[in-house]
Amino acid sequence: MRVALLYSRIRVEERMLLDALERRGIAHEALDVRTLRFDLDDPAPWGRFDVALERCVSQTQALACVRTLEAFGVPCVNPAAVIDACGDKLATSLLLSRAGVPQPRTRVAVDPESALAAIEEMGYPVVLKPTVGSWGRLLARVHDRDAAEAILEHKATLGSVQHGVFYIQEYVRKPGRDLRVFMVGDEAICGIVRTSPHWITNTARGGRAGALALTPEHRRVGAAAARALGGGVLAVDLLECPERGLLVSEVNHTMEFRNSVEPTGVDIPGRIVEHVLSVAATAGVAP
Repeated sequence: MRVALLYSRIRVEERMLLDALERRGIAHEALDVRTLRFDLDDPAPWGRFDVALERCVSQTQALACVRTLEAFGVPCVNPAAVIDACGDKLATSLLLSRAGVPQPRTRVAVDPESALAAIEEMGYPVVLKPTVGSWGRLLARVHDRDAAEAILEHKATLGSVQHGVFYIQEYVRKPGRDLRVFMVGDEAICGIVRTSPHWITNTARGGRAGALALTPEHRRVGAAAARALGGGVLAVDLLECPERGLLVSEVNHTMEFRNSVEPTGVDIPGRIVEHVLSVAATAGVAP
C-alpha cells in the first residue's frame, strides 16, 4: 500500500495527516502539486500509488491533478466530481436542491439588472456570495436597494470569474453561530459550533470553535448533504433557521480541522486516513 498526499502548502492539517500515516506504518509520499508534471501518454510512473489523498489549497490545481490521476487508474479522496461540485456554490446548491436537502432560498443571475430584480423579489436582507471561494471572503450582507446597486456595480466592474455570476441567498437569522458536521464516508464523526459576534462565523474570520453534541437530525442532514455531493471526506456547514430548522449553507471538500480535534476529542486525521485506506481496499488493493 502506498498513499500519495497531494498538497500545495504543508499546513497543520497536512502535518497531522502525515503523522497519522506514519503511526500506521503506511508507505506514503507527500507531493507538492506545483512540481508535478503529467505525461498523458505515460501513466506508468503513477502506478506506484494505490490511492491519493488531495489536500491542495487551490481548487483549480486539485481538480486538474485528481482528474489526471483518476484517468491513470488511481482512486482519489476526494474524487474529481466531488471537488468540482463542492468548489462551486451554484453546483452545490443545484445538487442539494435536486436531492431535496434543505438550504437557504437561493437565486442566481448573470446580469446586474436581473440580479437586482432577484434580490427585490426575495426581499431584504440578502447575502451575496461569489460562487467560488472559501474562508468567508467576499461575502456581503445587503439591507437595502442602495447597497444592492452599489455592490452589484462593483462586482460587475471588477469582472473576474468570482464576480461574473450573481449568487444570492436569503439571510438566515442564525443565533450567533453556525454548525459544522464532519462526514467521513457515510458517518458523521463529530461536529463543532462556531460562534462569533460577527454575522460571518468562519474560524478564518475569528469565529471560535467548540464541540457540538450531534443529534440524529444533525447526522441526518449532514449525511443527506454528503450523499448529494457524492460522498467522501467532507465538512457540511449548517445554519439553524428559527422557522425551517437546519439548512445546509455549504459543503467543503478540503476542510481544515486543526481547531476541531481538541474540542471534539475525535482523531479526525486518523479517521480520514482510515477512510483513505478503505477506498483503496474497495478498489482491490491489499492493505
